[in-house]
Amino acid sequence: MENRKSGENKVITIYDIASEAGVSVATVSRVLTNNANVRPEKKEKVQQLIDKYNFKPNAMARGLTDPKNKVIGIIAADVRNVYYANIFVACETEARKAGYRVLLCNSLGEKEREEEQLEMLYEQRVGAIIQLGGKADDLASDVEYAERVNLITNSIPLVVTGKLDGTMCYQVQIDAMKAMDLAMEHLIDLGHKRVALVGGRMDVLSTFEKLQRYRQILKNYHLDYHEEYIRTGGYDYKTGYEEMNELFQCSRMPTAVIAINDYAAAGVARSIIEHGCRVPDDISVISYDNTEVAQLLTPRMTSIDYRYEEFAGKLVGTALAAIAGKSIPRIQLQTPDLVVRESTGTAKNSAV
Repeated sequence: MENRKSGENKVITIYDIASEAGVSVATVSRVLTNNANVRPEKKEKVQQLIDKYNFKPNAMARGLTDPKNKVIGIIAADVRNVYYANIFVACETEARKAGYRVLLCNSLGEKEREEEQLEMLYEQRVGAIIQLGGKADDLASDVEYAERVNLITNSIPLVVTGKLDGTMCYQVQIDAMKAMDLAMEHLIDLGHKRVALVGGRMDVLSTFEKLQRYRQILKNYHLDYHEEYIRTGGYDYKTGYEEMNELFQCSRMPTAVIAINDYAAAGVARSIIEHGCRVPDDISVISYDNTEVAQLLTPRMTSIDYRYEEFAGKLVGTALAAIAGKSIPRIQLQTPDLVVRESTGTAKNSAV
């Protein structure tokens, strides 16, 4: 959206309106779309600025509202993470096959930014929205966010890779429990009985489900559960490194580590090497996501693959079916695969 200030060359945008009014971009968007969910005093302030600058949607925004323009909006939690980049690229490829363009929004894990982007895509009347991570990853869904989503899904289909309780969105989830089955059964087959989990947060649905399944598998195989083997914190290299350092303080070391993703696995591997140990000779390491990072590590990382092309096919296929008004399941699971490389090996009888 843009307009030129009277007597000036400066182009005013929706962000300028929001800044001058002291409100969020999402609020300006709501006023522009006559959404009732705006406080009267804020609406009046924003409307005065809209009138002052004769602010109207620019040509691009108007074009996107034209049903002849086939556009799918994609909100990614953080495309700097190769996992999200892989899914996005695969989704874009699938959308192009169907004659659709994609509009990418990167929320950077920020709630307000995510809400603003959702509002923007709604305002531009994209054909459908695919949400990769973000609020849809929460173990407990945000009630206010769910309410806003319900307003949007009345006219625009929303497909998420997690869940949003209390909404009519479509869910295409990676089967987190199957992913844990693959990792644990691989390690148990190699003779590992003491397995640690490194990385992740328990308020994230997929991590929570993995932990629950991990506990169940230990019970099924009559293996002991060690609370000190659960090392959460985040999804980055630093978490993997620092939490693996903590594991080296345990009285009895695990013989294998499951890292929450390839980035955390890289930190785990560095810590193991710095402690004078070797992967997999002393400690086996397995990770999730099977991104390019897994193949760049030495040794190359055994990792759980999500079959990104097939995953994207389900996400985009669901969006297209919903646009066409076809009947399609509200919940679908993407089955992962195990890719075995050099970072996992037979457990040694003696602990490190």
